[in-house]
Amino acid sequence: MGKIRIITDTASDMTAAQAEELGVIRVPLSIRFGDDEMPMDTEEDFAEFFQRMEEEKELPTTGQPSPELYIEEYEKAKEAQEDVLVLALSGGLSGTVNAARLAKDICGYENVWVVDTRQAIITQRMLVEHAVSLRKKGMSAAEIAADIESVKDRLVVCGGLDTLTNLRKGGRIPPTFDVIGNALKIKPVIELKDGELVKIGIARGARKAKEFLWKEYDACEIDTDWPVYTGYTYDKEHGEMFRKETQDRYHLKECKMVAVGGVIGTHVGKNCLALAFVRK
Repeated sequence: MGKIRIITDTASDMTAAQAEELGVIRVPLSIRFGDDEMPMDTEEDFAEFFQRMEEEKELPTTGQPSPELYIEEYEKAKEAQEDVLVLALSGGLSGTVNAARLAKDICGYENVWVVDTRQAIITQRMLVEHAVSLRKKGMSAAEIAADIESVKDRLVVCGGLDTLTNLRKGGRIPPTFDVIGNALKIKPVIELKDGELVKIGIARGARKAKEFLWKEYDACEIDTDWPVYTGYTYDKEHGEMFRKETQDRYHLKECKMVAVGGVIGTHVGKNCLALAFVRK
């Protein structure tokens, strides 16, 4: 059985070091303030991004990877006689998966499997980690792709926003709503559903936002074969507090925590908290 090159993109929020440790290739989405592109290689890059975004009047722009970036990886795999598995950011959020598919058509290498994960950030990362574990078990790229397709819609990620400012900067709410909403400590709660980010509720205050996330967890029959993750933007101490609260609340043997970077962070802003798990 041949080797498998697993490729994801930076919407998974894996740092360069984390991806290298897992033997995964990251293809970058671009994040720019004007002409200035921000790297997303380390957690320090993530923090710098959120700090700058707070200082800028306008939100950064994000862009999907070019097909050429995928072609380069496919050609390397072809030369090394490797199969390729691409686990791409949800097609409902970006054209990244289309770029990966177009690259396959242009390259003409047949041993490429492209999966629209219909996920992002933590849950996209969870699928990548799952694929790595299946690769270690000796499964083929086709078998891993089929497994990911069968499980991907059971993953849940929801988040509580700390501020309305990014919604205002993005033109989704008027400036007056931003001022009033922040003063009243209004916290929108969002979830990735059917591959798209949707608002599922509004909480009054940070504590209520956490409780909203826990209610989403309570409403599901949890697949305990998968890990539970929490995520955070910018404030690691804030994130660690939520991780510990979640672990203690549900008596979890382990509850992992990851930093969320700029691809989705552009929309949710600083100090967002997220909870990710898998339904049965």
